[in-house]
Amino acid sequence: MEFDAVLIPPRRAASIAQGLWHDRTINDELDACVAECPDKIALVARQVEDGATTRFTYREMATMTDRIAVGLTRLGVGRNDVVSLQLPNWWQFTLTYLACSRIGAVLNPLMHIFRERELSFMLKHGGSKVLVVPGRFRGFDFEQMADGLKASLPELQHVVVVGGETNGQPNANSFEALLSGPHWELESDAQAILMGNRPGPDDVTQLLYTSGTTGEPKGVMHSANTLMSNILPYASAMRLGRDDVVLMASPMAHQTGFMYGLMMPIVLRASAVLQDIWQPNAAIELIHSERVSFTMASTVFLTDLANAVTEAGHAVPTLRTFLCAGAPIPGPLVEHARKAIGAKIVSAWGMTELGAVTLTQLDDDDDRAFTTDGCPLPGVEVRVVGDNDAPLPAGSIGRLVVRSCSNFGGYLNRAHLNATDAEGWLDTGDLAHIDERGYIRIDGRSKDVIIRGGENIPVVEIEALLYRHPAIAAAAIVAYPDERLGERACAVIVTKPGEAIDLPAIVDFLKSHKVAVQYIPERVIVRDSLPTTPSGKVQKFKLRENLRDVDD
Repeated sequence: MEFDAVLIPPRRAASIAQGLWHDRTINDELDACVAECPDKIALVARQVEDGATTRFTYREMATMTDRIAVGLTRLGVGRNDVVSLQLPNWWQFTLTYLACSRIGAVLNPLMHIFRERELSFMLKHGGSKVLVVPGRFRGFDFEQMADGLKASLPELQHVVVVGGETNGQPNANSFEALLSGPHWELESDAQAILMGNRPGPDDVTQLLYTSGTTGEPKGVMHSANTLMSNILPYASAMRLGRDDVVLMASPMAHQTGFMYGLMMPIVLRASAVLQDIWQPNAAIELIHSERVSFTMASTVFLTDLANAVTEAGHAVPTLRTFLCAGAPIPGPLVEHARKAIGAKIVSAWGMTELGAVTLTQLDDDDDRAFTTDGCPLPGVEVRVVGDNDAPLPAGSIGRLVVRSCSNFGGYLNRAHLNATDAEGWLDTGDLAHIDERGYIRIDGRSKDVIIRGGENIPVVEIEALLYRHPAIAAAAIVAYPDERLGERACAVIVTKPGEAIDLPAIVDFLKSHKVAVQYIPERVIVRDSLPTTPSGKVQKFKLRENLRDVDD
């Protein structure tokens, strides 16, 4: 794959001179861990459904990483080849990324909720050579889906299945048979492979798709320098170090899980604990058994954990900090969570393209976590600008633009959508204001993406599908508030003359198009017409206001 990460070279010299880029890759960090603390627990991975727990010391993790790396080369994977990974938070996720980094391959994390529609676009657009999936997870047959996709993806050479076995024996296409079983690291050419193909700090190391308003996902390209330049100040702001234990139950196929659950513990020489299915009681048990001190997830996780601790009466005294991002935190939740779990609640805002941008500080009053989205990390500048791109005074709502050392390298084969000017300012597509102390508050989104439990819903794509329904004349999807998930999606529909539609019919229709369940609207309202501008654009703010009036 040819990567057009055009936003990286122009800012290299200044980023190095300012000490923002450190020219270290995850390979350097893992090697340092083996040298400094080889027998320390690096990774604990818990599969909630069967309770299976896998542990790696740093020495063991490096050995398995090298094994998988050489195994990938046996499948034809080389420098700049894309390996797509549709796994939950299993140890194979972490080690496959580390293995790709050993040989200069690029990891493409994919959410396990994706189905044929989303995957067919992403795998083709990214030119994936290998796809790694679970055999089954949460009752769904991923192997069957992946095999069905393979015929239409000529560049996809291998589907590798984690847990693929027959009568207790690994199948020929299994992760175990191809990558983690054979002692590839002992082969005569292993060292040449492992040392001769390592990527540089400005090479693309991650390709992560984000849903936007253009109707198609965009492939975000990151390098070691762009990722590391965010992780280091983030960890410093949260006062994290090698003695910390990080719990990650948020999917590692999101930037949250990838940067702060996979990469950050290695950078810190700390320990990571992975949870594959979110169950708050299972999280409480892990916090106790592994002495977890830090976690990061969306608001729904915080709600569930606080409620579970209250109901069960089991305190979590080792948990110092819960960093919450993905949706605003209600004030009552902060008060409840502080009382229930005792941890400091930190609010944050960020993007796949940037990682975390703003955080509230550990010494801030608790109300800052629910009245603001924090202040910029070191190496990050934020502005709120008006229509003429001039900065607005404090308190004024305008477009939020960001210039950051962690700014991505661009969208794969979509450079015209990079939304970054010659001075490095990225237009986030969000509306915000900045207070007198430099703290921002997100006031809305100029892009029509709904955030449901931390998961972006690609509104334009779902609307386009609804327009194909034979009973629908017009459709618009808008958010409505939800106490647990932050937002849910409502479809406002205008039917064709003589036709009728209801929620079950829409759910069945979208499922027939292989849409991820989390993307399907959970409420339907039928109207005679949609409010529009004179030019015919739907005025979604009026639809949201109408929904609030109905709910009141």
